[in-house]
Amino acid sequence: MATPVDVVIMAAGKGTRMKSRLPKVLHRLGGRALLQHVVDCVVQLSPRQAVVVTGHGADQVEASVMPRATPGATALLPLNFVRQEPQLGTGHAVQQAVPCLPEEGVTLVLNGDVPLIEAATLRGLLADCDGKRLALLTVDMPDPTGYGRIVRQGGAVHSIVEHKDATEQQREIREIYTGVMAVPNARLKNWLSRLSNDNSQGEYYLTDIVKLAVLDGAEVVATRIMDKVQVDGVNSPVQLAELERAYQLRLAAGLMEQGVRISDPARFDVRGTLVCGQDVEIDVNCVFEGSVTLGDEVRIGANCMIANASIAAGAVIHPFTHIDGEKLGVQVGEGALVGPFARLRPGAQLGPEVHIGNFVEVKNSTLARGAKANHLAYLGDAVVGERVNYGAGSITANYDGANKHRTVIEADVHIGSNCVLVAPVTIGAGGTVGGGSTITKSTAPGTLSVARGKQVSLAGWSRPVKNK
Repeated sequence: MATPVDVVIMAAGKGTRMKSRLPKVLHRLGGRALLQHVVDCVVQLSPRQAVVVTGHGADQVEASVMPRATPGATALLPLNFVRQEPQLGTGHAVQQAVPCLPEEGVTLVLNGDVPLIEAATLRGLLADCDGKRLALLTVDMPDPTGYGRIVRQGGAVHSIVEHKDATEQQREIREIYTGVMAVPNARLKNWLSRLSNDNSQGEYYLTDIVKLAVLDGAEVVATRIMDKVQVDGVNSPVQLAELERAYQLRLAAGLMEQGVRISDPARFDVRGTLVCGQDVEIDVNCVFEGSVTLGDEVRIGANCMIANASIAAGAVIHPFTHIDGEKLGVQVGEGALVGPFARLRPGAQLGPEVHIGNFVEVKNSTLARGAKANHLAYLGDAVVGERVNYGAGSITANYDGANKHRTVIEADVHIGSNCVLVAPVTIGAGGTVGGGSTITKSTAPGTLSVARGKQVSLAGWSRPVKNK
């Protein structure tokens, strides 16, 4: 924008109605703190700086905020923090930011507990400000209780009256001030210096600068939007849950517009980023966290949890599967079948057409094309070759109590049921391990390896009888 923009984000409140030790702005929506949603929106405006006003839990709030790079740029958004102690109202909060604001430019005032505001809306507000007007973001509320009312005279904005100070007639007004404004810096500083706390709460209201602007003959405009969700704040767990669902429904609608088939948008959650290819299908009660990518024609069954994973084209994740790549990530190859009731942990890398079945856990292991572990098995710190068949109940014993060790299972190996492969060990290509074996030494290619006690059958044996 031609005029430099400074953003002030008010994030000092305790949030008493949240009934939580956590500062209100740090409660999470869609996997991110409320305040982080606002910061991420601000980044899209490419402002000169953002000034965050903290108070309750200031140290915790300031440590939590992640600066972001403007899309297409490498420079991070400059963040400054100022403290409001004690907290004497919204006007008092913005007064704390004044030393950070240059004389020229425009200040955009936002609230840290209003997470769903959109950059396009803020651009419209800044355009209406045009570097010289006081521009207020307003919306009509079906029930405006608790909000400041927009009082007009002949259509022009005359003042904002807080609900607690409004007359019965003014309380009938449905157009409310959202807490978002854009104002030239020089005028903002002047008006803030003239605020009074002569009201029922004994606080300095930021909204009183409207009266001062009218008194000074400055132009006051209202940017009226229809989308109430964008300006809804969070003051209680109920409101947080309502906004969470609104947020998720918007994400679901966007994905469906791209062609993703979501069985029920009301039972769908993304707590991070989800990128989908063509013809992706997602069943009910699925949760996606961190960074998740789904390739073309991937199918996700019901009740799956998937975090920090990349799932290639044509893979099927059957119901009740848990995938969490954490920092290492998880890779699922083309056409792979995973689940139901499977668990893929950090570092699991499945090649094309790998099968991981029910109650199989894979951690920090690579499985090559066509390898199968279909039932009740554990693969940890292992390298598994092509077309390996890994039997039910078999495990890699990768931990000696102090260190982790690797198991190598070469191509075309068959591991029988209920085997223990004690790492470090290599099973040579084409080999077979008989069921129930505990393998402690590497085996040559093409061999049958059996390591178990000899069967003994006693004829005529009588089972013990319980004493009477």
